[in-house]
Amino acid sequence: QVQLVESGEGLVQVGDSLRLSCAASGLTFSSYAMGWFRQAPGKEREFVAAISWSGITLYYADSVKGRFTISRVNDKRTVYLQMNSLKFEDTAVYYCAADIRHGSPSRAKDAYDYWGQGTQVAVSS
Repeated sequence: QVQLVESGEGLVQVGDSLRLSCAASGLTFSSYAMGWFRQAPGKEREFVAAISWSGITLYYADSVKGRFTISRVNDKRTVYLQMNSLKFEDTAVYYCAADIRHGSPSRAKDAYDYWGQGTQVAVSS
């Protein structure tokens, strides 16, 4: 059974940093692309960042480019999202996801097969 478990939630202030982690089990983690998405209250779930199985190919949403960094450690079966210079509009529930069907990371949430339960990030102004 595939499980993705996010951690690192927090309440921070504008300009602060936070690192999210997503631990995977039940799948050959090192073979698959991973992504981070977020969903703010009343809004659609949106793409944040994605990383290939090798960690070489990275994609970011324009809204987070230059502030967020996605990375992975395959030996630890974990993907990370380092978030710097946080803004109020980064407030959302953040989800990690695994794509087991496609060879390259995707910005489309429909490309992902497994999802974590989400972790809350709140940024106060």
